[in-house]
Amino acid sequence: MLEEVNFLVETAEEAMEKALDHLNKELGKITTGKATPAIVRDLLVNYYGTPTPMNQVANISTSDARSLVIQPWEKSMLAPIERSIFEANLGVTPMNDGEVVRLSFPPLTEERRRDLVKKSKALGEDAKVSSRSSRREAMEGIKKAVKDGFSEDEGKKREETVQQLTDKHIKKIDELLDAKEKEIMTV
Repeated sequence: MLEEVNFLVETAEEAMEKALDHLNKELGKITTGKATPAIVRDLLVNYYGTPTPMNQVANISTSDARSLVIQPWEKSMLAPIERSIFEANLGVTPMNDGEVVRLSFPPLTEERRRDLVKKSKALGEDAKVSSRSSRREAMEGIKKAVKDGFSEDEGKKREETVQQLTDKHIKKIDELLDAKEKEIMTV
């Protein structure tokens, strides 16, 4: 019985960590007027009929603060790379010079910055909901174990542990969001 309850706590913690990791990746994709390879790294490109991440078919680098250069390892990949960028709807038009694909990011307007902050907060709220959902599942499992004969005191301790984990992850999510908001709003 103790192993099952500990497993519930560990499972909840793993789910909360995954929510945090996912949020981190999604926030990395939100552009702040600065070009970073993370924006296009995970875009899927049709590589001979197989959807393949961009960083596996091309070298992605920044030439300056506002532009990315994507150099495919095969010239035949230029068109599929352009297509995947168009389909991703990044708000940038790729320019193909026959050798590389260039992306130039325009400076952000105040209104666009506010929209990006809203988007990042929505992603943060999704991560919080996911963490709370993991907490709820663990709490229900612990209560069920207590009904089935698990020590009530131990059950309370495990519930406190799950609550502390949840609080810790919610705090990390808030810190990530605050940092991203500062990054977005800095001109």
